[in-house]
Amino acid sequence: MVPVQKYILIIILALILFAYPLWAQSNSTSTLLQNVYSWNVPDSLHKQTQKSPIHNPKKAIWLSAAIPGAGQIYNKKYWKVPIVLGGLGTCIYFVRSNNISYQDYRKALLQRNDPLQINPDKYADVYSTDQLLTLQDQFHQNRDMFIMVTALVYALNIVDALVDAHLYTFDVSDDLSLQWQPVYAPSFENKYTAGLKLSLKFK
Repeated sequence: MVPVQKYILIIILALILFAYPLWAQSNSTSTLLQNVYSWNVPDSLHKQTQKSPIHNPKKAIWLSAAIPGAGQIYNKKYWKVPIVLGGLGTCIYFVRSNNISYQDYRKALLQRNDPLQINPDKYADVYSTDQLLTLQDQFHQNRDMFIMVTALVYALNIVDALVDAHLYTFDVSDDLSLQWQPVYAPSFENKYTAGLKLSLKFK
């Protein structure tokens, strides 16, 4: 594989793997730093609010399957649309470019091996037959690999829309308060041990 394509593939995978935790961290950092000794913990219970509109996960799936990124728009995760479209567009570009090179070298190889062909192929003075075969196989493998990566990005686009649609009506308000403080309590044999006390309060 051409080194540039390796770097592009690494960038695509890095965007997929790291976009989500970085975004989540940016949203939670300000809350965690509000107080040194106390902080708010999002409620993990599946609780729908009365004001939340009806949100259909099946609709998000069909939208993302029909038009990649449409499910993210439906879930109002607009910042994810460039990631989805950029990843798919890059993969499709490399599928196409590798297929063009593969077909080109394949055509030259068939022309060279045809005993009825009088005119030499355009790579006659550039590559040997073995080199043409190697180049054909290389771009063939690259094309197939990027087809699989494209399918993976497409599937992740659908799965992401489904997950966000299910989480759309979750109540993530600051309705729980967790406080902690150091304690010095007696233990066995009348010895004292330092520890940590946690207090969970519902608002």
